[in-house]
Amino acid sequence: MIVLHHCVSARSFRPLWMLEELGLPYRLEMLPFPPRFAQRSYLEINPLGTVPLMIDGATRMTESAAICQYLAERAAPTPLRVGAGEADFGPYLNWLHFGEATLTFPQTLVLRYTRFEPPERRLPTVAQDYTRWFLARLRTLEPVLAASDYLCAGRFTAADVSVGYALLAAQHLGLVDAFTPHVRQYWERLQRREAYQRALQVQHDEAVRQGVSPTPAPDLWFEAAS
Repeated sequence: MIVLHHCVSARSFRPLWMLEELGLPYRLEMLPFPPRFAQRSYLEINPLGTVPLMIDGATRMTESAAICQYLAERAAPTPLRVGAGEADFGPYLNWLHFGEATLTFPQTLVLRYTRFEPPERRLPTVAQDYTRWFLARLRTLEPVLAASDYLCAGRFTAADVSVGYALLAAQHLGLVDAFTPHVRQYWERLQRREAYQRALQVQHDEAVRQGVSPTPAPDLWFEAAS
């Protein structure tokens, strides 16, 4: 069975959402955030100390967008996968990794320098600059979503899970009001998906059951996370 090590609404939410979309059996191991400090024993199985860590037999993966791609391939055939023979294969891969490399990266800097660092190390200018960076890159989605409900192939795919997580992180940062119209409608559409709602509920219920705080990782501040 797939085992996913997860913190509430951290990047590991991507593979959790994928697992729910695909209906694959899995076990969720909840961790306090940040696990490399809050649960040092986790370093014994993941020296990076980060989430996600997905274990599937002999396969071990720590990159959330790559795990989404892996799960889509593992579950094939599935509409969440865009195959190499499809016209939108290239855009699919690009959007899948755009969600992490281009959209989530700047938000991690905003979170770090507004919430996760102690007050004396916070850098408001860095946070402001990377907020503008994120929003500028997010605007590139507007013409795509004006023409289609989803990013590629005329359907919901793993690429939408990847980008959707970046929008979830932006919501925690209070940036939804800055979304362009079609991006906002897209985000509302994603949140109505039953698998998305199940993933939110599962992580909350499992956090409570396993004795971990159900507070989403992006909402934690230094005083709580240290």
